[in-house]
Amino acid sequence: MFVKNKMTANPFTISPDQNIPDAHEIMAKNNIRRLPVVRNGKLVGVVSREDIARSSPSKATSLSINELTYLLAKTKISKVMTKDPITITSDALLEEAATLMRDNGVSFLPVVDNGKLVGIITESDIFDSFIELLGFRERGTRLTIEVDDEPGIMANLSGIFAIYGANITHVAVYRGSAGKSMIVTGINSLNTTEIEKTIQEQGYKIIYKLRNQ
Repeated sequence: MFVKNKMTANPFTISPDQNIPDAHEIMAKNNIRRLPVVRNGKLVGVVSREDIARSSPSKATSLSINELTYLLAKTKISKVMTKDPITITSDALLEEAATLMRDNGVSFLPVVDNGKLVGIITESDIFDSFIELLGFRERGTRLTIEVDDEPGIMANLSGIFAIYGANITHVAVYRGSAGKSMIVTGINSLNTTEIEKTIQEQGYKIIYKLRNQ
């Protein structure tokens, strides 16, 4: 799956010449935590609630409300934003986005194509995609099968499912140690008694089953 399939297109943005109250209003009104900072269609930074909090006077300040309001209104976004943020393209894989977030300790990536901001993708988008890719909420049965890590295993299991007319909807493979792997297979069948029996007769071990009605 690609970033463009899960990103938020045409996100809310802010200009570097706007001020902290402007950013706070946009975030509060739209229940968001971060804003791409754009000038003439080009991404120049990112500002977050944390950036604003770090740049705002402490609660222990002796400034009056009017003085605080004036100070914040004079503080441009360009002064508090994170410049040159890490970006990704819309044609990149979700795995690339997840790796960039993980390796760089960020939870949000602006999506930029040909120098133009086209969207944003967040950790929540990645989590939702992970759940979808594994079919965790779809009707059917998910079997976690321990097998030897060797060629031909998937073909054998696919043959067993085909015998009983079960359609494979999702597959994930987790390589373990000692030459073993875990294959998580989602199928569109709820009655898997005979399927499980045949799988075990072939020498494979079913270590977990999840049935979604």
